[in-house]
Amino acid sequence: MSIEIRNLTHTYSEGTAMRTVALEDVCMTIEDGEFLGIIGHTGSGKSTLVQHLNGLLKPTSGQVFIDGEDLNGEHVNRRALRQRIGLVFQYPEYQLFEETVAKDIAFGPKNQGLSKEDIDERVRYAMDCVHLDYQKYSERSPFELSGGQMRRVAIAGVIAMRPSVLILDEPTAGLDPRGRDRILSMLEQLHAEQHTTIVMVSHSMDDMARLATRLIVMAEGKILATGTPREIFSQEKMMMSAGLGVPQVASLCSTLRAKGFDLPPDLYRPEELKEHILQLWKNKNKMNLSGKEGSPC
Repeated sequence: MSIEIRNLTHTYSEGTAMRTVALEDVCMTIEDGEFLGIIGHTGSGKSTLVQHLNGLLKPTSGQVFIDGEDLNGEHVNRRALRQRIGLVFQYPEYQLFEETVAKDIAFGPKNQGLSKEDIDERVRYAMDCVHLDYQKYSERSPFELSGGQMRRVAIAGVIAMRPSVLILDEPTAGLDPRGRDRILSMLEQLHAEQHTTIVMVSHSMDDMARLATRLIVMAEGKILATGTPREIFSQEKMMMSAGLGVPQVASLCSTLRAKGFDLPPDLYRPEELKEHILQLWKNKNKMNLSGKEGSPC
């Protein structure tokens, strides 16, 4: 399913002295099956933007179209459209409330009016997606689990509703490295195997380098740039102007280039850097064997 945003503006506290423009004339399209990363400094409008994608917020002006239907149109079935778009807030584990993991994950499908058999199938499917063994965890209290496991339970509760689009706002915030890696691996697999359209907000450029197929850079409520991770992360000056950094590999490459290493300007993945360093090393050895002077590498 596709999502199109046309001239979206959102203002908080309109008509008061506290009036704040959070989004201004934003236009964008989210294509079916892509993994879209939204990045920007705190207050750039990222969270406000994604809350419009499932109708949680209504635009001050502009429109959001879901497969051609205006999400806020007068006669649209907003509830049916919203069920197709799952939104996972920051720290979703704070919203867990049932006595067992299975019951918490089943809450959404139960409200969809599904049969007991369908609900059980949805719970098992969602737990498998987030790498939680059904036999081991289904009857446990979610409050007995680790922080990372609780977050996966919360995400499973959204996945169990079988959304066409999954939106996550800072899904790895506050997790230790192991918990963070499990969440990222789960999202990576969900996108690759289930072809789920994923929209993720994150401050981590390394997470975006690992997962995103396209990036949107936001600043002061507007879209500053959009492109592939390779296109965006090669623009280090632009990223700095937006109050952002680049992935660690891209930063390391800048340092190495300054020291005379002949590296392309758009490297941002560890495996790519490794490949180029090995190639430079092989080239140096060939030059040494031929009796020629080599470069620093």
